[in-house]
Amino acid sequence: MKKIAILGSTGSIGVNALDVIRRNPKRYKVIALSAGRNVRLLKKQIDQYQPKIVSVIDGAHAERLKSILKPPHKTKIVFGSDGYRELATLKETNTVISAIVGSGGLIPTIEAISAGKDIALANKETMVMAGNIVVEKAKEKGVRIMPIDSEHSAIFQCLAGQKRESVKRIILTASGGPFLNFKRKDLERVKPSDALEHPNWKMGKKVTIDSASLMNKGLEIIEAKWLFGIDMENIDVHIHPQSIVHSMVEFIDGSVMAQLSIPDMRIPIAYALSYPYRISEGRPLNLFKIRNLEFLKPDVDRFPNLRLAYEAGKAGGTSPAVLNAANEVVVEAFLHERVKFMDMPIIIESILSSHQSKPSPSLKEILNADLWAKNQAKQQIERMNNKCSV
Repeated sequence: MKKIAILGSTGSIGVNALDVIRRNPKRYKVIALSAGRNVRLLKKQIDQYQPKIVSVIDGAHAERLKSILKPPHKTKIVFGSDGYRELATLKETNTVISAIVGSGGLIPTIEAISAGKDIALANKETMVMAGNIVVEKAKEKGVRIMPIDSEHSAIFQCLAGQKRESVKRIILTASGGPFLNFKRKDLERVKPSDALEHPNWKMGKKVTIDSASLMNKGLEIIEAKWLFGIDMENIDVHIHPQSIVHSMVEFIDGSVMAQLSIPDMRIPIAYALSYPYRISEGRPLNLFKIRNLEFLKPDVDRFPNLRLAYEAGKAGGTSPAVLNAANEVVVEAFLHERVKFMDMPIIIESILSSHQSKPSPSLKEILNADLWAKNQAKQQIERMNNKCSV
């Protein structure tokens, strides 16, 4: 039986992972859960799964959680960065699901790897910011990193049993989000509520906005580089509105392998937890009912974030961390209507162009670059809003 800690249990991935675990009680046991601020949902999860320990974002939320838990309960409550670190390194667990959204997932994931835990990875920012460090640490500790993102799970499955020298390129698919057919002038007027209406997937707000801007796909390109040891030049993106083909691998003999399924995150989550086996999960795919599968080229003029991600990934060093940090800030600002949709790539590009990337950075240098970029983004947004109010 796998004993599991979930970092980010109240988010979309965490909720789906718990559903997979609930359906397979003889295979998996929840030992630890962490959340940010959603203590009401965390309370329900504690009642159902009886974890030994949970963590929340700060002391105030820890006290709030204690106040709504019915005694007697045996769950230990911790909080803050120390709390997340304690969860990630528990002796009782052998698998950590890394599903915290954003850069906050980096340190707990590295701590879990250092403690010898296998990682079911949904936090793509970990690989974007510090892919080289993570890969080397996992190799040193003999830890497996199993991708949860549907695209990387698809690639992982297509590469099973294949020699890396046989791979010509990786093709990541993207739904195109809610604005696939919007003209640039239309994109200037979209609201957060428009961007949150994803046509195929039900995800958290941050990931859904990233999907609408194609930044999500840009981050996945950098993640794929490190997960699979593939040069950026050999990673392409195809828009696939149906979200049935989750990604493809082209081999040097002209063959292309693809992984197909309905858009349901429980499928790649279950595979990450059960590998190298498969368990019953999700509805079967009926291609006769779907009939048509479309593939389009991405438009980097309308969605420049994809271009920026390629450039940051090729530049390497601290550039991907800066890309990610600036994006986190502008997405939050867009959700609060402090910037427009098309302002986001402008701000990100400005910050990337002013950054002097450090090659082969240490973890401390990566975290410093992250903090610098976030401060720069906040300052630019503040200046933009001050000009508008004049």
